[in-house]
Amino acid sequence: MSPDIVPVPVAAAEFWVFLAQSPLFWLALTLGAYLVADTLSALSGRNSLVNPVLIAIAIIGAVLLATGTAYETFFAGAQFVHVLLGPATVALAIPILRHRAQIRANLLPLAVALVVGAGVGIASAVGLAIAFGLDGALVASLAPKSVTAPIAMGVARELGGIAELTAVLVIATGIIGAALVTPVLNLLRVRDFRARGFAVGLAAHGIGTARALQVSPVAGTFAGLAMALNGLVTALAAPWLVRWLAG
Repeated sequence: MSPDIVPVPVAAAEFWVFLAQSPLFWLALTLGAYLVADTLSALSGRNSLVNPVLIAIAIIGAVLLATGTAYETFFAGAQFVHVLLGPATVALAIPILRHRAQIRANLLPLAVALVVGAGVGIASAVGLAIAFGLDGALVASLAPKSVTAPIAMGVARELGGIAELTAVLVIATGIIGAALVTPVLNLLRVRDFRARGFAVGLAAHGIGTARALQVSPVAGTFAGLAMALNGLVTALAAPWLVRWLAG
């Protein structure tokens, strides 16, 4: 074989090494995986069990495992999407402003649902963790699982938990909540989109809110409101509740 001819496997390997070091490749993979996942969700009629976030995570995870790529290498490109998380969250204020009359008309039931939902979310996770004999770090990591990741990770650190584990638990909670919200609320015969949206936003933060926005603008509005308020209440109440339950 001529020394100028490079074997195909070697050339492909060298090309992959070059490609894997490019942040734009991982950005493209992230966007492509979500487009594929969203298409599958649309083809299913937006069935709550065909969750685009879960599918996209599975696609990207499979690629990282198959190629032996470190998470840090992937995140060097995916961070461009991560930066948009803040503006996207703030943008939820727009539908809240549009539906402010409905929110004002339901302030009392919303306040009761917020206090009860946030308290049960924290107490159930902490109580089960203690009952199963988990150590203090794991208990603290579980406590803020139902709020958006930046707040949850901050609360976990304050309580002595493992912030990275909390992030995983938050994502898992959001995906499970978004997948189960429709069948569970249908089973319970909850038809009011205000109640449905507030429930999923309270229990499943941003991923649940995204699901609610797919179903109804009203549900999405109340889900975004619940997500924001639950983050505030959990940040204030979780340290006290965890110490009280663990003590």
